[in-house]
Amino acid sequence: MNMLKSKKTDHTLAIIRFIALIITIAVISIAYGIPEKSNFKLEDLGGMGIGIAALIVVMIFVFSIRKADEWQRAIVLRFGKFRKVKGPGLFFLIPVIDRIAQIVDIRIRVSDFSTQKTLTSDSVTVNVDAICFWLVWDPQKAVLEVENYVDAVVLSSKTALRTSISGHDLSTFLERSDIIEKQIQEEVDKKTTEWGITVLHIEIIDIQIPEALQDSLSRIAQAEREKKGRILLAEAEIEIARKLEEASKVYLQNAPALKLKILSILNEGLKAGNSMMLVPNSIAEELETKDIFGLKALNEINKIKKTEV
Repeated sequence: MNMLKSKKTDHTLAIIRFIALIITIAVISIAYGIPEKSNFKLEDLGGMGIGIAALIVVMIFVFSIRKADEWQRAIVLRFGKFRKVKGPGLFFLIPVIDRIAQIVDIRIRVSDFSTQKTLTSDSVTVNVDAICFWLVWDPQKAVLEVENYVDAVVLSSKTALRTSISGHDLSTFLERSDIIEKQIQEEVDKKTTEWGITVLHIEIIDIQIPEALQDSLSRIAQAEREKKGRILLAEAEIEIARKLEEASKVYLQNAPALKLKILSILNEGLKAGNSMMLVPNSIAEELETKDIFGLKALNEINKIKKTEV
């Protein structure tokens, strides 16, 4: 936006000027008096001339006062040539001789820009929206070197964005947008540094792609997630197999440990309240021989009870 068009009149300064004029006119009127027609004399012209001259001097002084805020810098021209950068605060100009060419805002600004239907390196049409953070560090260069430095920054950013889009594929934009942003920032900053402007950062805020391509990308992403899930499951199976291999080596070297593991498994099954358990014959025969759970003794007791009856 053009700073000259957006600049507003400083009402406070205008009020100060008006009050100063009123006070000056009142003081001159009281000091020299307003001659009446009946008592008008030629010698009164001298006093009126001095009063008018004083009024002119005061008017020149009042209208030469200018003010710039803390974040503003005024570019002053004298007879059309650059004179000085003024501000912040109050400063004085010589009426008619000096004028303010433009007031520059030196705060950080944000400008948005976009590209319409630009082809990536893999021939995909995209619409990209981005924002640019920048500031003016040399108001003199910004005003004297460029006709409209705001438009120049926006157009340069848009051109750099188009160049970056055509030089990368769509996947790079979607996955590594930080690289694109850095590249655009460096390219634009090379141009704007000569104008007294620094581009601080570029941010890509939106990437629009055709709807048909969105469906394809969605299916690709879903397939990629399934692939990663299966790979993780296979890696888990491999890890379990390695641990089982290590356990088997331990059990082969220590037979009592293997038997304790078998008994632990049976114990867990009994705790679960299972009415029937399937175990290998070798384990059942060993348990019966050693009568670990007292099953043999229990059978003998039952036989004795039946004979007594």
